[in-house]
Amino acid sequence: MSLNYEEMSWSDVRDQFRKWREETGRHSEEVVQLWVAVLEDKVHKTGNERHLILEQVIIAALDTARFDIATQCTKQLALEFPGSLRVMKFKAMRYEALEQYDEADEVLDAIIAKDETNAAPRKRKIAILKARGRRLDAIKELNEYLKKFMSDQEAWHELCTMYMAEGEFGKAAFCMEEVLLHNPHSHLIHQRLAEIRYTMGGVENVETARTYYSQALKLNPHNLRALYGIYLCCNFLANSRAVSSKRKELQKLGQWALEQVSEHTTKQSTIKNNDKLILSLEAALGNLEIKSN
Repeated sequence: MSLNYEEMSWSDVRDQFRKWREETGRHSEEVVQLWVAVLEDKVHKTGNERHLILEQVIIAALDTARFDIATQCTKQLALEFPGSLRVMKFKAMRYEALEQYDEADEVLDAIIAKDETNAAPRKRKIAILKARGRRLDAIKELNEYLKKFMSDQEAWHELCTMYMAEGEFGKAAFCMEEVLLHNPHSHLIHQRLAEIRYTMGGVENVETARTYYSQALKLNPHNLRALYGIYLCCNFLANSRAVSSKRKELQKLGQWALEQVSEHTTKQSTIKNNDKLILSLEAALGNLEIKSN
C-alpha cells in the first residue's frame, strides 16, 4: 500500500488507523511509519481513540522489531492504567518478542494469578514452550488448559497438530473429533479426520476414513481430496482379505471416485486454458493500432 505521509494530517492518520482496526488488518509497517511521521506528537488530539491507537502501534512495533516504540507506548498506557492486566499482556509480548522467555513467563504467571479465567496468558505460555522447542511440555500444558477451557476449538485443533508431529495419531484423531462436535457441517474437518484415520492404517481405521471422506464429499461435492481419499480407501480395502465379500462393491466405488477426480481436473484444465486464450486475445487486440489513412 502506498501512502503519501506528507499530505496526511493527524486526523487522516487517525481515520486510517480506525479503518484498519475495523477491517482487522495489521498493516504493521504502515502503522509504524505513520506513527513516526505524523501521529506520535499529536496522539493526544485523538481523544477517546488514543488508547486503541497506542495498542495498535504496540502490536505493529513488535511485528516490525521496533521495540523502542513498543516500550514507549506501553509506558504511556502503564502510567494511566497501573496494574492493568491488558498492559501487563503487552509487556509479556515484548519480552517474548525479545526472546526473554523467563521474564515473559513471570509476567504471564502474574496475570493468571490475578485472573484465573483469563485464557490468553495460558495460551501465550504454551506458545513460549513451543518457541523453546519443548513440544512435550507444550502438549502437557495444552492438555491442562483444555481441562479448564474445553470448548476452545482452536486449542483442540492445535493439540491435534502437535500430536501428529509426535506421531500420536490416535490422540490426534480424538482431538479432531472434539473439533467435529463443534463444527459437524465442516467438510474440511471431516476430511482432516479421514486423513488421520487413513494414516493410522489397518482395515478398521481405513473403513472409518472412508466414511469420513464420504461425509466430506456429501458436504462439498467439489472436494477433490475427499474423492481421491475414497479411491485410496477403496483400493486398500478391496485388496484386504478381511472385507473380501465387498470387493466388487469397493472396486466399483473406487473406480467411480477416480473418474470423478479425472472429470473435475479436466474441467478445471479446460477453464484455465480458456482463460489463457481470452487473455491472449485481449492482449493481441490491445496491441492493435487503428491507423487513419
